[in-house]
Amino acid sequence: MAVSFEISERFNVDAARLYSAWLDSEEHGAMTGGEAYIEASVGGEFTAWDEYIWGKTLELQPNQKIVQAWRTAEFEAADGDSRLEIELKPDGDGTLLTLRHSEIPEGQPDYKQGWEDNYFVPMREYFKGQ
Repeated sequence: MAVSFEISERFNVDAARLYSAWLDSEEHGAMTGGEAYIEASVGGEFTAWDEYIWGKTLELQPNQKIVQAWRTAEFEAADGDSRLEIELKPDGDGTLLTLRHSEIPEGQPDYKQGWEDNYFVPMREYFKGQ
């Protein structure tokens, strides 16, 4: 049975800023601390966290939503891709980022904690004061 979860975090920057940072190779790497390469278009491929994560972008709604087929080095070759949805909604003078990660094959690490530790914590620091 596949695993799914949802987590949210509020950032003190607008949705356009988060959206562009997520889809820019250099800035994605800077905000997370791991090297990234991102083709910022539907059908474009990406890698993140020094090629530990990779996949393909399935849907883009500028400044609102990013949907990706997503996998890590932990996936078995026979495992299908998981699905990652990033939703951005204005929240006062900032943005609420909601991350939905679904279709994760059984037996994978705790990606929910991984998103918190390896994305949200460094992103809070990166966007602090912007």
